[in-house]
Amino acid sequence: MASPRLVKIGVMGSAADTLPAEGRAELEARAAALGRAIAARRVVLLTGATTGVPYIVGRAARAAGAFHIGISPATDEREHVASYGLPLDACDAIIYTGFGLKGRNVVLVRSCEIAIFIGGSIGSLNEFTIAYDEGRIIGCLAGTGGVADQASYLLRAFPKRTTSRVLSASDPDELLDLCLEARRV
Repeated sequence: MASPRLVKIGVMGSAADTLPAEGRAELEARAAALGRAIAARRVVLLTGATTGVPYIVGRAARAAGAFHIGISPATDEREHVASYGLPLDACDAIIYTGFGLKGRNVVLVRSCEIAIFIGGSIGSLNEFTIAYDEGRIIGCLAGTGGVADQASYLLRAFPKRTTSRVLSASDPDELLDLCLEARRV
C-alpha cells in the first residue's frame, strides 16, 4: 500500500525590504513559530525562496525537520543570488522557474494546496489574488499586518465567486489546524 501523499503548504509574506521597523521583532518571532508549527505536521513547505518572513518560516521549519522547497523567479542558482539577491540556505531544494517574480508567484501558488499569509505587501497581494482565483484554502495569520490582516477587507471590497476558503487565526497552530481541516472537508 502506498504511503499517503504529503500536503503542500505554501507560505507567503513580507520580504525583507517590506518588513516594518515597528513590530519587526515580534513579526519575526511569529514567523519562526509558524515554521516550527509547520514542521510539527506531516507536510511539505513551499516558499518563494526569498527573504523576510518566508525565509524565517522556511529556516525554522527546516531546522525543526520539515522539507522546504523554494520556488525561485530565476533561471539558475547564479541568477537567484546575483540578480535577485535571494538566499540559498533555508531550502532543501530550489526549483528555478525562470519566470520572474510574477511568474514564480503563479507556480508557487498552483503548487500548494494551502496558502498561508503572514504580513505581506504588494508581492503577497499578487499571490493572494492568485490563490483566491485558483480556489485554494487560504490561511491568514492575524495580527501580522499587511495582506494577512487586510484579506477580509479586500474580499468585501472586491467580491468574486470562487471555491476558495479564507480562514484566519492569530495562533499558528490553530491556523494550520483550521486549514488542514478545511482541506479534509
